[in-house]
Amino acid sequence: MGYTEKKRCLLFGLPLSFTTYNITEELISVTSGLLSKTENDSYLYKVVDVRLEQSFLERLFGLGTVRCFGGDVTDPDLRLKHIRHAREIKDYIFRQSESERLRRRTMNTMSIDGGPRTSEMAMDDSYRDF
Repeated sequence: MGYTEKKRCLLFGLPLSFTTYNITEELISVTSGLLSKTENDSYLYKVVDVRLEQSFLERLFGLGTVRCFGGDVTDPDLRLKHIRHAREIKDYIFRQSESERLRRRTMNTMSIDGGPRTSEMAMDDSYRDF
């Protein structure tokens, strides 16, 4: 399963852009341009967080912008602008990114202070004195 959406004009939601978003089970691909084409791919397992943004005009015309934050080097803040079914696509990316991390046996964890996470502290007896 996957999605293919075109970036749409904010006014009336017409697909007048030459940007296409293709979301598959493993990656997000953004293809843009008419004469000179650019293709940018990002693996879903690298997506850490997903956000749905909808301005008043986007809500009026049934559009939304999905922002994918992750560890992709070329585009760590990937935006799928002015697309239809934005909430459904956001939910799909969020679920599928977690599924891909489990399938590839990778983890995205972040510790701000560099110390152990609370789950690790609960398992280790040496942290009980704190």
